[in-house]
Amino acid sequence: MSASTLTPPRGGDEPTQPSPLTQARALDRPTREATLRRDHSVSLFWEQHTDLLAEAWREWEADAELPILDETLLDERLRETVAAAWEDPTRESAVKDLWEPVVPGVFQTQFFDPERLQDLRAYLDATVEAGIPVRAPYGIVLNRYGAMLDRRSSGYLAAPAFQSLYERLIERYMRPISRLLFPEIAGYDSQSFGFSIQYQPGMDTSIQPHTDASATTLNINMNLPGETFAGSGVDFYDHGTGRPARFVFESGVAALHRGGVPHAAHPITEGERTNLVLWLYGEHMGVPPPGIQGPALEARERWAPSVAPLDR
Repeated sequence: MSASTLTPPRGGDEPTQPSPLTQARALDRPTREATLRRDHSVSLFWEQHTDLLAEAWREWEADAELPILDETLLDERLRETVAAAWEDPTRESAVKDLWEPVVPGVFQTQFFDPERLQDLRAYLDATVEAGIPVRAPYGIVLNRYGAMLDRRSSGYLAAPAFQSLYERLIERYMRPISRLLFPEIAGYDSQSFGFSIQYQPGMDTSIQPHTDASATTLNINMNLPGETFAGSGVDFYDHGTGRPARFVFESGVAALHRGGVPHAAHPITEGERTNLVLWLYGEHMGVPPPGIQGPALEARERWAPSVAPLDR
């Protein structure tokens, strides 16, 4: 053995491990074709890199100059009535009054403050430019805002500030309001799922009539004021008559509906429509059976954190 073999490396010569952010940006991502085919290799890629991607998002957010994501993004009336209901559940009727019926099983309200949506969109624009792989929703073309959002979905958008907002939307708003409007979902609302999507002409232009695998679905538009589009209305079908009611999203407006209500999105012909879509369902993908009445919850039970364990 030569003397040089026994000589320790000089200071500064030792190789350094790239940061999680650098490693994440260098990953060889699954192809669009493999993703749409749902190849096993795609699932394996996201599962193998879960921890690395979470670390990369933490590193990215710590160094980036980003808008603050908090509840001031939400419509003031919704925010104040929900805060009052958490403090005193007997005041929940003020929350219910904000939700206008579209057809049976479907309600709408102003959810985000249109004037604050710029901050949320700017944050999401920054995540796109971060260069960190994010998994698109199943079966959806990989467009600018196609991303899994829930931490139990592999490849999800794990940026800490966004996750804090996402969990707040689920726990503080969607679950108690769903229990208020749809009493039968209690016991079928412990689990969550979420994704973002941007409808663009020529890409994912329409979705055929379908139901969701959820107890309730919250679909929130994120278009900025003046960011118009043509087409892309959503038809919700009345179970009783079979007739559709056309719903057209406006800036910051949300539709909250039973997952079992059939609905279809029409083609978008001009501009873009950007939405967040959140689901609630029970353990092992459970949803309320048709016709179930559900337990008669007291107001304080609706406005209480979920204690059910999360599926993995």
